[in-house]
Amino acid sequence: MKRVASGFLPMIVVDRRGSQPLHRQIYNAFRAAIVDGRLHPGQRVPSTRILAREIGVSRFPALNAYAQLLAEGYLESRAGSGTVVSASLPEQMTTSGAPAKTKSPSLRRGPRPASRRCSRLPRTQDFPWMVHFGPFRVGQVAVDEFPAQIWSNLVARRSRRLDAASMHYGEPIGHESLRRAIANYLKISRSVRCEADQILIVNGSQQALEITARVLLDAGSQVWIENPSYRLLRDVLALSECQLVPVPVDSEGLNVADGIRKQRRARAAFVTPSHQFPLGVTMSASRRLQLIEWAQRSGAWIIEDDYDSEYRYESLPIASLQGLDPNSRVIYIGTFSKVVFPSLRLGYIVVPPDLIGRFAGMRRVMDLGAPTLYQEVLADFIEEGHFARHLRRMRIHYGTLRRVLVDNLISILGDSIEVVGDEAGMHLTVLLRKGQSDEDLAHRAIDHGLSLWPLSRMYLGESRQGLILGFGGTRVREIPEAVRRVHYLLGPVRSTPYPKVPHDVMSRPEIIQTCRDSDS
Repeated sequence: MKRVASGFLPMIVVDRRGSQPLHRQIYNAFRAAIVDGRLHPGQRVPSTRILAREIGVSRFPALNAYAQLLAEGYLESRAGSGTVVSASLPEQMTTSGAPAKTKSPSLRRGPRPASRRCSRLPRTQDFPWMVHFGPFRVGQVAVDEFPAQIWSNLVARRSRRLDAASMHYGEPIGHESLRRAIANYLKISRSVRCEADQILIVNGSQQALEITARVLLDAGSQVWIENPSYRLLRDVLALSECQLVPVPVDSEGLNVADGIRKQRRARAAFVTPSHQFPLGVTMSASRRLQLIEWAQRSGAWIIEDDYDSEYRYESLPIASLQGLDPNSRVIYIGTFSKVVFPSLRLGYIVVPPDLIGRFAGMRRVMDLGAPTLYQEVLADFIEEGHFARHLRRMRIHYGTLRRVLVDNLISILGDSIEVVGDEAGMHLTVLLRKGQSDEDLAHRAIDHGLSLWPLSRMYLGESRQGLILGFGGTRVREIPEAVRRVHYLLGPVRSTPYPKVPHDVMSRPEIIQTCRDSDS
């Protein structure tokens, strides 16, 4: 039998001194809620006993109101389910008898004003490739390769042990066991200098960037950013009303000398040294030392976003920039979105000891802290060795995807493109010939079931044309056909269109299962 939604009570205000009897007031309130769509067909309503207790009347007015609603067909009784809104009512209710809806003057003039800071943000519809799912979507991970059964067992074990402490607000800085596990991992695997009391748990790297900007920067602060760079970082800095100083990226990473020429006294530099986004280059040792020396001399901060450095295919993972810094000028940011799964929404900041109180205070203001349960589960996942085993497996898996993608790009597209940034991470970039518009290609790709990010959108000022291809969530068997579709898009306009793929085709369960079988 189909389950019925729980019975929530609509807003009912009874006036004991009013001219209408109580049962009529209750009837009118329910009828208005149904007509307005606040109560939906099939939705359960409270029993008359509960209704009477909640609004402080005797049961008789509630019984009389329900009787009238049942008689008129607004409610119906179901055996074993109680009283529900009639399922025979149309989804789009007519509003006869309800007050006419009028537009306010502000709505007639257009969108109502928001804050000046909010107006700095772009509209979501400006970036359709960021909401479309398909092969080459940047940021997708192979979630079906995750050891879900192990994770479920850990969640169940922790859930059975829930006590009062686990159900209260946790520490704004984060659960101690997770901070300790992260500190041990970072010291061993990333050469980060830290202790558990320097770790601040956050809801992913995006919140880490927001908190860092709020703590360290003021309106008008001049900030170095890589050019090209991560678009959402620029949005964070725009909300903080910072002055952006775009510094070019070449084969050695951020050009520190150029940044010094442009603005020596900048307040901070935001960098992705281990795997630059989006070009994928690794910052050279000389550039790293130059950057640290500049920060020390000018009293600036370096914010190191180490978003996916765990995945490196030609060598061992690159040591962190923070580990080279003897003067605590580097704020180190990491996330579990790429190495566990995105919806976990857990990341971390490694903060210098003298600033941890400021960062924790800002974290408390924003949302009081991350959910305790999943922090405990993630700590178990790391401490029991599952995390290290998962990383080893995923390096092999993503390495295979990367190799197959590069081989197909070279064999199918040939010298029409140049592949860069394929030595690490979960994306690579193809640079296009002159005369081709990456943004036009990205828009057209959506109709062919592909999600391609245009490189030019990542630049401030003069840009290069290219496509950013994420391969983390793409199947091995999908890659050749997907690359052929890219080849078709790069060619001349044809009268006969390439067969289109429905936007959701790659997310269908049967396709996912077929891909899984062929890849195993």
